[in-house]
Amino acid sequence: MKVTNVTCHVLQSKVEQPFTSARGWLYTTRASCIVEITTDEGITGWGECYGPAMVNKTIIETQYRQRVIGRDPFDVEVVWEDLYNRIKDYGLTGMTIAALSGIDIALWDIIGRAVGRPVHKLIGGAHRTEVQAYATGLYFIDMDRLVEEAVEEAEEYVGQGFRAIKMKIGLGDPKLDLRRVAAVRQAIGPDVKLAVDANHCFTVPQAIRLGRAMEELDLMWFEEPISPEDHDGYVEVTRALDMAVAGGENDFTRWGFRDVIARKAMDIVQPDVCAAGGISECRKIAAMASAHGVECVPHAWGSAIGLAATVQFLAALPDTPPAFRPMPPMLEFEQTPNPLRDHLAKEPIVQQRGIVRVPDGPGLGIEVDRAVLDQYKVA
Repeated sequence: MKVTNVTCHVLQSKVEQPFTSARGWLYTTRASCIVEITTDEGITGWGECYGPAMVNKTIIETQYRQRVIGRDPFDVEVVWEDLYNRIKDYGLTGMTIAALSGIDIALWDIIGRAVGRPVHKLIGGAHRTEVQAYATGLYFIDMDRLVEEAVEEAEEYVGQGFRAIKMKIGLGDPKLDLRRVAAVRQAIGPDVKLAVDANHCFTVPQAIRLGRAMEELDLMWFEEPISPEDHDGYVEVTRALDMAVAGGENDFTRWGFRDVIARKAMDIVQPDVCAAGGISECRKIAAMASAHGVECVPHAWGSAIGLAATVQFLAALPDTPPAFRPMPPMLEFEQTPNPLRDHLAKEPIVQQRGIVRVPDGPGLGIEVDRAVLDQYKVA
């Protein structure tokens, strides 16, 4: 089997109710670069790249596409190494690795379709046939009702059956952050898990001070408290807090995670399969984390394709640590309105009472609806 073409589809949809987080970016659209790889045997694979879609498309079309055409999809890690070494002389950035990630995911999809098996069976097997999902939401929308809107949204997720929620913090006022988190905790009760995500908006002293104040609220983790480049700072924050510290969605490849994991700068690492190097590389990151006793709970943000790839990866992750009653890694199920997530697959991945079934169809386990692809394609 040989690859005959690599096509990028830039999809975009308008957000009806704009939202923001600690970064201050107002989300008015959702966009994604979808990678379609075709073969001479009529098998097509799909992948997704994290980040600015047009940049990913440009990188793939100018740097990667011709190096993938003619290759055997089963040589997926050979292709990965070739593409990585093609661009590393020019300085590696998240964007080049995100573009590579989309290609890698699509090749794994092809392999699974070729042998009639889901991806998780090809990367070690299923440790679980369903995963617990946590709802990511509680962004900042109405600046006059920040506490009230967070409580109302959290209660809605609990009503849908979610047993875990992740909320945004980083309002520029730690007292307001604390009041907002405390209100959500009181509203959802002690039996629903709660995590917070600061999108790296704090300094080390600010993160430690707020983290200590939040510890009594029984949080799963404090995500991205400080800048992703500050590994020494992460060590300080992690050592200072009793609650778990998480991060890594802005780190890339095994080399980007190597020192973070070896130093236990975070309790939980969160590589994104659409950003950190695809399924091939995230397997290596997860293995390295396991060897150091660090949990791996992947980040997820994107379309149905990225979600499906994340679920396949999660199915093959062992419990860390193994136990009689383990705490398996959870699926980040982002809840802001996104038709690229909800409609791009003919049979979308859904949660029922907070549980997502791992697709057992070939490859990623989903079929792309080309009518929806065409509806949202802008380039």
